[in-house]
Amino acid sequence: MSVFLVAAKKEMVNDYLSLVTMAGLNPCIIDVEVFALQNTFEASYGSSDDNIALIDIGASKTSLNILKGNSSVFMRDVSLGCGQINQKIVSLVDCSFEEAEQLKFGDQNDRLSTEDLNGIVSSVLTDWCTEIRRAIDFFYSTYPDDQIKKIVLSGGGANIADFRQLLAAETSAEVESINPFKNLYFDNGAFEPEYIKQIAPQAGICLGLAMRKVDDK
Repeated sequence: MSVFLVAAKKEMVNDYLSLVTMAGLNPCIIDVEVFALQNTFEASYGSSDDNIALIDIGASKTSLNILKGNSSVFMRDVSLGCGQINQKIVSLVDCSFEEAEQLKFGDQNDRLSTEDLNGIVSSVLTDWCTEIRRAIDFFYSTYPDDQIKKIVLSGGGANIADFRQLLAAETSAEVESINPFKNLYFDNGAFEPEYIKQIAPQAGICLGLAMRKVDDK
C-alpha cells in the first residue's frame, strides 16, 4: 500500500475556513493546490508513462510537482513568483504595487523604459530557472534514471514566453503552458478566445478544485 501524508498548520486552515464562511459560503472540501492542479492535468491530458513536472508560478510562490504515471513522487515550494517583478519595479521607479503591475505590462512606459523592464524580467526569470533547476537536480539525485521529458507550466508566469524558452534550455525538457479547457466545451460567444487563451494557465488550480466532489477519495 502506498501512503501519501500531507500536513498543514491548523491556524492556516482555520483562516481559510473563516474567510469562506464570512463570504456566506459553506466549505465542504479542502484540497492541496498541487493535487488540484494534478487533477486538472490528468483530466485534460490523461496519464503518461513519462516523468512530467507540473510547475505553478504564482505571485509569491512557485510549486513543483513531479509525476510518474499518476503518482506524485516529488514536491517542492520556493518563495519566488511574479511579485518579484513588481518589487523590482517599485524599487527602481518608486511607485505603488498597483502602478508596478501596470508598468509590468507596458503601460506608462515614460516612467520605465523598455530596456529597464526587460532587464528586470530577465533577472527574475534567471532566478526562477536557477531554483527550479536545483529542485530538479535534487530529484535526479534520488531518481537518477528518471529523466523529466516534459514540464507543464501554470500560473501567471506561464504566459511569459521568454521563461518557457529559458527553462527548456536549462532543463533539456519540452516546456508548455497548461490548457485546462482542452477537453471542455464553452460558448464561444460568451468569452473572447484571446481571453480564454490568456487566462487558461491561471485557471488550472481553480478548475481542479471545481472538479472535486463531496465524498471524493
